[in-house]
Amino acid sequence: MNFTEIAEKLKQNQVVAYPTEAVFGLGCNPLSESAVKKLLNLKRRPMEKGLILVAPNLTYLLPFVDTERLTADQIRRLTASYPHPVTWVVPAKKATPELIKGQFNNIAVRISDHPAIAELCRLTGFALTSTSANLSGLPPCKSADEVRSQFGEFFPVLDYAVGKAEKPSEIRDLLTDQLFREG
Repeated sequence: MNFTEIAEKLKQNQVVAYPTEAVFGLGCNPLSESAVKKLLNLKRRPMEKGLILVAPNLTYLLPFVDTERLTADQIRRLTASYPHPVTWVVPAKKATPELIKGQFNNIAVRISDHPAIAELCRLTGFALTSTSANLSGLPPCKSADEVRSQFGEFFPVLDYAVGKAEKPSEIRDLLTDQLFREG
């Protein structure tokens, strides 16, 4: 599928697969409870774990991130470019849906320079949820064809290449700098 078709599926609160920096991700509208529930069911992912949100810039993440609890230096680190993808755990706004933040008062967000993420956010007007596109026990998909082989030939997948990152994103707490996952 192309960008316009995938964006329409996202606006219709469907789950789609799209390329990220290292692998394909499963995404949906993070403000649609029905879409997030579909995503969690598809991945068999416990709601308590929470989900990562991705966007090309901070503007798309403002509905979720409590920037009032961040210093100017922390905002600079959050929005900086890095040689590899970095997901930051940041304070969540109280209105952030529990399905997104899970059991936490924080939320994981990544500002991505991947062109597919930028274009999908531009076309939809919202950030995307991001969890690896793979069924439980199988490796994350690195191509649209791999997504179709795991999720079926009619699953909505953006035909576009993943980025050059070798590993999934590093995950780090913005306030404490604690490392949760190496990238």
